[in-house]
Amino acid sequence: MAAVPGVRTLLCLHRSVFLQHSFGLVPLQLASTCLPRKLCSATTRNNEPKPPVATENESLLENLDLMGVDVPMARQRQPGVFRKAFTNEHGLAQFLQGKGASPQVIASIISRYPRAITRSIAHMEQRWKLWRNIFCTDAEIVSILARSPESFFRSSDNENLEKNIHFLISLGLNSKDLHRLLTTAPRTFSNSLALNKQMVELLEDICTELGGQNPERFVKTIISRNLYILIRSTKRVKSNIDTLRSALKLTDSELLALLEGQLGAILDLSNEYLKNNLNSLQQKIISLGCRKSDIKKLIISYPVILYIGPETLSAKLDCLLKGGITIKQILEKPRVLDYSTQNITGRLEELQRVGYDFKKNGINILDTSRKRFEAKIEKLAASLDN
Repeated sequence: MAAVPGVRTLLCLHRSVFLQHSFGLVPLQLASTCLPRKLCSATTRNNEPKPPVATENESLLENLDLMGVDVPMARQRQPGVFRKAFTNEHGLAQFLQGKGASPQVIASIISRYPRAITRSIAHMEQRWKLWRNIFCTDAEIVSILARSPESFFRSSDNENLEKNIHFLISLGLNSKDLHRLLTTAPRTFSNSLALNKQMVELLEDICTELGGQNPERFVKTIISRNLYILIRSTKRVKSNIDTLRSALKLTDSELLALLEGQLGAILDLSNEYLKNNLNSLQQKIISLGCRKSDIKKLIISYPVILYIGPETLSAKLDCLLKGGITIKQILEKPRVLDYSTQNITGRLEELQRVGYDFKKNGINILDTSRKRFEAKIEKLAASLDN
């Protein structure tokens, strides 16, 4: 038994040296195993055997360290992976390198989603093939994995992925729509098919209840405008629709038109966040001398305002008002609120420097690209010099 530690050390040393010389070129079947330090289980004072305590796989830790993986980060995210006797870090590295991923990207993927090293080569090959039905090149997929490794490795159910792809296509979504979904909300594809169908059925029912004649088109429109909708709960979406209907006193036809328009983009917000933003917006606008009807018009013309948190919205409005802009002008051109407070402040200072008159010229200049804004400022400055 005394020889066991020596054998273990020799095995681990041999594998570490081999990995250093050939990162990613280890045979696919090679798995991280290492003989345990203790071959006898401990006993309690009553001579009752203790349940064995799983220890971390030392060979795996050495391999990941040599690969440049941030082991503390990985351990914090999914500690159970480090107690597995068999893993596939070498196969994963070789597979991803074959698709064009750099060692740095591979290390980052494992650091952020260590469960990736538990996937078999066959599983990854099949999944990659399914993804290639949506993406044109391997490089596109590698870039997604580099940003969101969870999107590829979170689910082990390739059959479910394939079913979801076929289902989404059946809704009228094209490859471009699927590309955007997989890039922005990849969890849509790891949802169970039943869960995605449940959301689609809810949206179809909502369309019908509001008097809509084309539920299929309504669903496609909502998903296209709100890529996160399928990873939210049906309860959240239903509550948000009820909240908006009640707060804005919307008729069925008004609500249907709004949902098919920009309002559909905010259905994924948490219900509490939406209610809080609605209440804060109402209080702020009314405090500035506006009526409730003005609030309804503002939200209908610029639903994105409900994304903006109360403090941020208040700061933007105060900044614009101090700069000589009236609340009436803001309500007419609410897109000026798209910009950060810092951006608004900087533009107001530049316009003040060249003597820009908002009452005479309006505020459209604030809602322009940086290039166009600078060109306008340069032109105004030149006219002052003349």
